[in-house]
Formats: sequence, structure tokens, C-alpha cells
Amino acid sequence: MKEAIKIRDLHKGFGRIKAVDGINFAVEQGEIFGFLGPNGAGKTTTARMITGVLEPDQGDIELAGYNLKDNFVEARLRIGVVPEAANAYQELTALENLKFMAKMYGLSGKDINNKAVELLTRLGLKERINDKVKGYSKGMTQRVILGMALINDPEILFLDEPTRGLDVQSTRIMHEIIQDLNHGGNTIFITTHNIQEANQLCNSIAIINKGKIAAIDSPENLKDTFKELQTVEICLEDMDYPDPENFQYISQAIKEGNKMKYYTDDPDRAVKELIGLIGNKKIVGLNILEPDLEDVFVELTGGELNNGS
Repeated sequence: MKEAIKIRDLHKGFGRIKAVDGINFAVEQGEIFGFLGPNGAGKTTTARMITGVLEPDQGDIELAGYNLKDNFVEARLRIGVVPEAANAYQELTALENLKFMAKMYGLSGKDINNKAVELLTRLGLKERINDKVKGYSKGMTQRVILGMALINDPEILFLDEPTRGLDVQSTRIMHEIIQDLNHGGNTIFITTHNIQEANQLCNSIAIINKGKIAAIDSPENLKDTFKELQTVEICLEDMDYPDPENFQYISQAIKEGNKMKYYTDDPDRAVKELIGLIGNKKIVGLNILEPDLEDVFVELTGGELNNGS
């Protein structure tokens, strides 16, 4: 399949700090690609280089077949970017914001108005198209910003934390829009701290840690790689749980609310061992859980998924 984004031997340093240290990866045309990383891992630096905001110290970036260094304008015209800190002009209407952005891209003609109206309708803003953005909710404003990024018909769309700060309903709407755009042929590159979001939306995920790619694969394949992260989740009525040091088939235990999660690579033996140690205590709930993407992330990076670059 054709590659929409191709990264080769990308480096970026700030003084003695190597923010990005020789990474390589590709994003296939038509996929939703997630890019995850803990604080200071190089995630934001990488995204800024790919979108042309930062110049790399070394390496090549290709966007839609165009080398970003050699054909900067052609490459940039084929992408749309929604940075996390982006905002629409509050004193303009949604329609005026999109038409203004069209002019920034050098687009003109009578069709621009029709195109902006069509986009805003697709984004569920038809009834508020001529209202000033300052009266919009955060979720509605985020959709206007997305429309501004789409006005030039980009082949590749970059979204930085597209649902941060949105309520559940607005997040669901944004997810539906992202999936619809992808079904329409857009390649979508998402940086997010929402692991559930990445698992739900993305065909492939790259995890960057300490400036290097720690893993890249589909969410399911990543989880299958770490079978030792399977857990036995149990809830006891008296919440008096056995010490994990007494187990042969459990590597660690983590208390979550009134439940305990026991990590194991052999759930069958772990459950039998657990039942034996529990004795006559009343079991309120017992589940065997496959590894989730958060487990994989923590295993690969040694830390929680926090906000940052």
C-alpha cells in the first residue's frame, strides 16, 4: 500500500538533549495512526518536525510523496493541522473563519463559500453557521477548528489531542467525524494521551520513549505481544486480599478501588492458586482480563501516560 507519511533517520536535539534520536516509521495511506509517548519522550517534537514547524537536525520526511525539505510548499499544501493550542477567531462566525482560512491557503472563487457551508454541515454546525464563535461551546469550537484544517482538502490530517477537555457527548461526535473523514479517504495522524481513544480509533500505533520508537503495530498485536500482562481481577466482600508474594503464578498485584488486579502469564493456574488462598471468603466478582493498551504502554515506557512533549 502507498505510504502517506515516511520518516527516515529523524534527529532533533536541544543543546545536549536528544529529543528525537534516529527514528524511522511509515504511515500507510488511508489509515488512522496514533502517536503516543510519556513526558519528554519526543512526541511533540516529532509531530512539529513532520508538520514543518521545526526543522530536523538530520533525516528525511515525506508527506504524500513530497520531501518536506525539498518541496516544502507542495508538501504543506497536502496536509491539514489542528494543533492542541489552536483556536478560531472568536469575533468571526464559523463560516467567516473557514473562508478566512481558505484565503490563507490562497484559495478563492465563488465555490469557497459553498465548500465552507458543506464542511460545516458535515461537522454538524449547519444551524449555527452564521453565529459568532464566541458563543460556541468548546466542542463546537473544536469542530470549527477542524473545518479550518479541512478547507484545503488535505490528504493527511494531523490532530493533536483532538478531544482534550471535551465532554462525553462532544468526544463521541468528534470520534464519529474522525472516522467519517477516514472512510472518505483521509489519512489521519493523531497524537493523544487518551489510550482508550487510541485503541478505539487507530489502525496502527507508535509508542515513542526517550527519543526512540519503542514499538509500532496495531493495538491488538501490541496487546498480544505482552501476554504476561494478563490479569485476574477479583473483588472480595471483606476486601482482605492475599499478598502477591505468596503466589507462584502471579508477578504483581495492583489495588483498584475495592478490587485487586493480579498480573500473570498463566491465568488458569493463577485463578486456581488464588481460590486456594482465599478459602471461604465471599467472592463478589472474578474476571480474567487480556492486556490493555495502557498495560503495554507502561511496560514499554516504565511510566504513566501523562501530558507533555
